[in-house]
Amino acid sequence: MNEKIRRATPEDTADITDMIHALAEFERAPEHCTVTETQLHTALFAKSPTVQGHVVDVGGEVAAMALWFVNFSTWDGVAGIYLEDLFVRPRFRRRGLARALLAALAGECVDNGYTRLSWAVLDWNSDAIALYDGIGGQPQREWTTYRLSGPPLAELAGPG
Repeated sequence: MNEKIRRATPEDTADITDMIHALAEFERAPEHCTVTETQLHTALFAKSPTVQGHVVDVGGEVAAMALWFVNFSTWDGVAGIYLEDLFVRPRFRRRGLARALLAALAGECVDNGYTRLSWAVLDWNSDAIALYDGIGGQPQREWTTYRLSGPPLAELAGPG
């Protein structure tokens, strides 16, 4: 079948939203995934989008997606890409689509003069880790990721 990587379009919003929920299920946390098509559409296609997207189209069907945003390295003084989500629908796995999406994002970095492509992976996702190791990704084991959300975020923010 014909596979084409392209930028996400508004028509892809439902498929991408569906894949985000499927990813949450895969990551054993579906109860934490509350994104709606409307929210995602706004994030991707508003006047000032907060996220970018690529999809893999296989014979007219959205088979995979990558959602990412530009970040900034204060040490390099140059922007980079942070890959927020990468997902391949189960029936399209083992065809090189995840690697192709990573290559497209690497191309975005090179084309825009960005110095890095970063992402996180769950420590139990051995298939993804094998892919990332295979393309030369370097785990950043000296860093611990933190997150503040929900009531603790609101508490820290204090009275509005």
